[in-house]
Amino acid sequence: MDYLFWRKNDITEPELGRDPYPWIIWYIWKTRNDKRFRGIDRDPLELVRYAESECQAWFNANEMAPNTPQELHNDEAQAICLDNICMVDGSWTSMAQFSGCIWVWKDSLGQIQLMRMRNFSRRESALHSEVEALRWAMESMLLHSSCQSFGTDCKDLIEMIRGHQAWPSFVNELETIKTLQLCFPEFKISHIPRAQNGIFVR
Repeated sequence: MDYLFWRKNDITEPELGRDPYPWIIWYIWKTRNDKRFRGIDRDPLELVRYAESECQAWFNANEMAPNTPQELHNDEAQAICLDNICMVDGSWTSMAQFSGCIWVWKDSLGQIQLMRMRNFSRRESALHSEVEALRWAMESMLLHSSCQSFGTDCKDLIEMIRGHQAWPSFVNELETIKTLQLCFPEFKISHIPRAQNGIFVR
């Protein structure tokens, strides 16, 4: 608490509206539960650093640049061309024990050829689940088809893959994705609005 109320302001100068205070409180609570119920000790300084990185990642993920008319036109065009594409999606809720993901491969005639679903231990955020869904889909396409195009309704995932900004909380995940991309000479990922993809509904 000494760090949160006094020393924090002397150590860092957080950007306006980007104070990691709520994240630090949250991870203190989680660490307390780990200690109480699982007997796991965590380094306090490492906890603070992790909370600050999660804070930064959250703000990065929620910075939505307005679409230009050309970008909107491209989205409409992509929504029409749903052939020989692998659609991916991740599922995440803060209270669930598990996250989930799904991919659906449509052939050049627009017919569904393969579809897979799975769950796994809950990831840190919804965006982590989206990344996991893409990774699994890429690995599966290498085994089952020649498809090199992927579609998602998550614009943050596309921004992350295209490398338009830094994502410090996804370093390991992005390294895996970049390695997989080497196996796809014509790799492409497109934004397909959920309402128009004809597959995933919530």
